[in-house]
Amino acid sequence: MEIAVIGGTGLIGSQVVKKLNAAGHEAVPHSLSTGVDVITGQGLAEAVVGADVVVNLTNSPTFDDASRTFFRTSMENLLAACHKGGVGHVAILSIVGADQVSDLVYYQAKVLQESVLKAGPIPYSIVRATQFMEFIDAVMSWTTEGDTVRLPTTPLQPIAAQDIADIVAEVAAGPPLNGTLNIAGPDVFPLDELGRITLNAHPDGRTVVTDDTAGMFAAVHGNALTAKSDARIAPTHYSDWLS
Repeated sequence: MEIAVIGGTGLIGSQVVKKLNAAGHEAVPHSLSTGVDVITGQGLAEAVVGADVVVNLTNSPTFDDASRTFFRTSMENLLAACHKGGVGHVAILSIVGADQVSDLVYYQAKVLQESVLKAGPIPYSIVRATQFMEFIDAVMSWTTEGDTVRLPTTPLQPIAAQDIADIVAEVAAGPPLNGTLNIAGPDVFPLDELGRITLNAHPDGRTVVTDDTAGMFAAVHGNALTAKSDARIAPTHYSDWLS
């Protein structure tokens, strides 16, 4: 099976390409660095022509209002190229609970991307993942002041990038879901506790202070970003990933 992975040189994409090729498929990574621009459309037609499946793992460079334009334009451009190129299946990676966090523009933008895909002419699959374990350090850095990290008690259920890549590769190689698969890690933590666990394992002089007004996750209500009852639970625990 020929599979074009747009955003195939990034954290998830590079692993998806490796896993698909190891399984005997012909997966090719595409990104800005290979001459493919999902916003201008440059290189898109050439990237997807002849592909049975296209996996879109591109991401907006910002979390602000520009993210809406990015996800709408990139998805529309990609679908047009795929339709013209005869692609039979388009898969994307989104976020668990994105439709329940209306106060965050980036989450609105991901829902918009999903909507454009669903309304398009090509059979599709949406994989919604919880927060990446690899991003917890970045989340902590956003609210660090000196030696203090301010974090809310927002419940998160982090998942390892390796597990995400395994499932995205599996979905890409399978029949279109024409629906959404939710995936999550096995453990739920309040974000402030997650920060303390992280710094306990890798101390750097910072301490965590609970602050339910701190950072973007303060806008999340309840358990919006944790697994739903139908979610597929990945095997990697955060403590094992940390070690």
